Amino acid sequence: MTEQTETTVQALELKGRMMTLTVLRLLTPDVKHLGRELEQRMQQAPDFFRQLPLILDVEAVADTDLHLDLPGFVGLLRAREFLPVGIRGGDDRWRSAAEQAGIGVFTGGSEAPAARRAEPEPAATPEPETSPSTTVLQQVRSGQQVYARGGDLIILSSVSPGAEVLADGNIHIYGGLYGRALAGVRGDTGARIFCMGFNAELVTVAGTYLVNEQFDKAYLGQAVQVLRDGEELRIRPLPGVNGGR
Repeated sequence: MTEQTETTVQALELKGRMMTLTVLRLLTPDVKHLGRELEQRMQQAPDFFRQLPLILDVEAVADTDLHLDLPGFVGLLRAREFLPVGIRGGDDRWRSAAEQAGIGVFTGGSEAPAARRAEPEPAATPEPETSPSTTVLQQVRSGQQVYARGGDLIILSSVSPGAEVLADGNIHIYGGLYGRALAGVRGDTGARIFCMGFNAELVTVAGTYLVNEQFDKAYLGQAVQVLRDGEELRIRPLPGVNGGR
């Protein structure tokens, strides 16, 4: 009786989902050069890159022999705690190399590939969309992480070095930003980061990031907004603050 009951109970379910993944574009077939630049990026923001899922975009090197070194390059990424999940672009040679490396193949040009739908989902009555905001009154201290799921994050104080704040929507910081701020973490490319004193370690919007060494020094300590412009991240002065227009 027990065995029969266990076999009739559904144990798992497969569903399709849109996921935002970081795309690593390979621009040279020189594996040593790729490795050196990876090391430099990791030194800039080691916590951000650790356990980061990656899609390898090989379009720019599709006509080279880099596919022969793909399994080794995937091993290099894993040794540095990246999580390569697949490639995008290339021909049958690249697909064979991806299979040998134990990763998948993504087709199409979208920056956020859709997972394969295993079965249709039943139609559901749409619920009204809400965008709740999360308000933090006190300083976010080093080692702390605050995440606003489904909406904006409003911080009425500062974000210390070593602290991390995340939001599915915008991030508003009415003090200084000295730690890391990640807006649009579920793929909202229209999300922005606003702060009154910009000295961040790292900022990202929908997976596109800048680290401290890449900032225009003219914006340090200023009231700014951070936004995506296509595939680039831009820092702009806040209108009406610090002379910004």
